[in-house]
Amino acid sequence: MKVDFQLEMNGLWKKTVRYSKQYVTKGRYLQPFRIQEVQEMDKETPDHHFETSKLKEIVMQSRDIIYYCRIKPKPQVLFVNAALEHYFGSSSVQQCYEQPELIYHRLHPDFRDIIQKKWSGNFDYDKPIIQCWVDVNGRERWFEELATPVYKNGELIAMHGILRNIDGWIRLQKDLEYRISHDALTGAYSRDYFERMMKRYDQEEDVPIAIILCDMDELKTVNDRFGHREGDRLIKEAANILMNFSSDNILVSRIGGDEFAILVIEMELSEVKKLVEKMDKVINGYNDRDWPMKMSYGYAYSHSSKGNMEQLFEEADRNMYISKFGKKE
Repeated sequence: MKVDFQLEMNGLWKKTVRYSKQYVTKGRYLQPFRIQEVQEMDKETPDHHFETSKLKEIVMQSRDIIYYCRIKPKPQVLFVNAALEHYFGSSSVQQCYEQPELIYHRLHPDFRDIIQKKWSGNFDYDKPIIQCWVDVNGRERWFEELATPVYKNGELIAMHGILRNIDGWIRLQKDLEYRISHDALTGAYSRDYFERMMKRYDQEEDVPIAIILCDMDELKTVNDRFGHREGDRLIKEAANILMNFSSDNILVSRIGGDEFAILVIEMELSEVKKLVEKMDKVINGYNDRDWPMKMSYGYAYSHSSKGNMEQLFEEADRNMYISKFGKKE
């Protein structure tokens, strides 16, 4: 079966291109289509032949995935270059032509809706499409796609596009996000993250919530007697103990030098009390070095977080200082 369609590049020249499902080997890739020039719409020149040949070479050797798909009257992949095989295996190009629906099994579920909108025409094609796929080794591979729709009489009939791998950019973005949301010394969540969660549960989500504030006792004495390195080590040890209790519903943040704040989400007050007791037991049992670890706690609880987070924080803070000063009496 052969398919003809008009191809125009940068308005310089136009021609009809025919794709046939004949497989030819080129280099180490199996090229699924032989491209044949059927009819030149403009006058041929030596420069034109050079541009055409160079264009083919660029497309076939590009590390970006380049495709052309027909949508109507029947969906069909008309062309995809060999870059696809770098990510999805040596048979992926052939699979695209014979069973194109199978390649979408590798699309991450979170991105199926946006890709469906792309093919339906209900989409802003001026914006790049960030998407995640799973490669032959089970790894997540990220791409930025620029898709161009092809219309005929106002109807979407085809689409071509370029997908560029952005794994490096995604890794950098995730690393920056981690650095912003985590404390550098302890690995606990940062004050910035804690404040964002406070705002989220104060303004957006309404859930039962508790705030536990923890303040290390006598850390200044440790710093004065043993130096700040020992003080930092004690802070890290305290953070590790608290983070051993962390979960999706228990978020541990370091909000100051020796202060920690814990958000406990969607738990009963009785569970919060037991959690504080367990933390205190482990903290008081820490006597690994020259100085025992000591910590004061204060917590506050509400069945409704929305509009109450600042008040809860103030209440937990007061309770924490009552606990701290009570030890000195």
